[in-house]
Amino acid sequence: MDRFPFLIFVSILFCQIDNSKFAEYDETLIGTDQRIRMIPVSGGEFRMGSLESEGRRREDEGPAHQVIVSDYWISSLEISWDLYELFLLRNIDSLLVDNERYNMDIDAISGATMPYINYNQPGYPVINVTQYAASQFCKWLTAKTGNFYRLPTEVEWEYACRAGSKEAYSFGKASVSIKRYAWYKKNSDGKLHKGGLKEPNALGIYDMHGNAAEWVLDFYNSQGYSINNNVQIDPVQFSERLYPRVVRGGSFKDGPARLRSAARDYSKELWKRRDPQSPKSLWWHTDAVHVGFRIVRPKSIANKNDIEKYWIKPIKEY
Repeated sequence: MDRFPFLIFVSILFCQIDNSKFAEYDETLIGTDQRIRMIPVSGGEFRMGSLESEGRRREDEGPAHQVIVSDYWISSLEISWDLYELFLLRNIDSLLVDNERYNMDIDAISGATMPYINYNQPGYPVINVTQYAASQFCKWLTAKTGNFYRLPTEVEWEYACRAGSKEAYSFGKASVSIKRYAWYKKNSDGKLHKGGLKEPNALGIYDMHGNAAEWVLDFYNSQGYSINNNVQIDPVQFSERLYPRVVRGGSFKDGPARLRSAARDYSKELWKRRDPQSPKSLWWHTDAVHVGFRIVRPKSIANKNDIEKYWIKPIKEY
């Protein structure tokens, strides 16, 4: 642990279990025609990371290690511009679900600034957003719906991506089938595509490989995973440092190697090189046209006092 003094390792603690049916559902946003399809992911133990024998592997993907994951739901698609625009405009904030589980003041949640460049296309993943912006969307959605939403941890993301596969991709070892499942460098024509046009993985989740890369909660460590002799349960790596944060899945700009289930990327200060604000914007990565996000909802009901730690805190850049 001495090599990583700035990391905090957390296992998610819960006070009770949600006894509602653990099944696929649509989260409907009152006052709109927008829905988020949520896919149940039954927890279990799996091998996270890649083996040294995996082709085109990088050192930061290891060591491969066993992890236990609790039940959760994950969005079937990356969050679209249509949905994110509701958070930007805040015209439906007064229409709330009456749910005492997470009774939050929606007006106290910071509103995002409009993007420098409007990429808004219905059905396309929202891009250029910072990790903080993605997390604030989750916080707003929690206040709006009464269900606890957040970014996935890196463990949850990889577990859902693999969908039971131990191979390089959710669909197997060889990248020859990748065009059926992903928009990537060879078939994307250098641009983002509408979500859900490729085949889903075995869990029914779309675009885990390619199209937009995706934020997760964790801080990135270039030396790989710090593990101990015990099997970790729902680990997440938090940090008070802004850079680098983990991005997963690869994008339409990447080759097949970066789309593997274990492949990791990370945020860079260069992503804000055209940002005209001083201090730099909390909301937008002007040059990260390939980065979006999806959301999860833990099945266990988080203690109200604990949920704040899973929403990213703002850190200003100068």
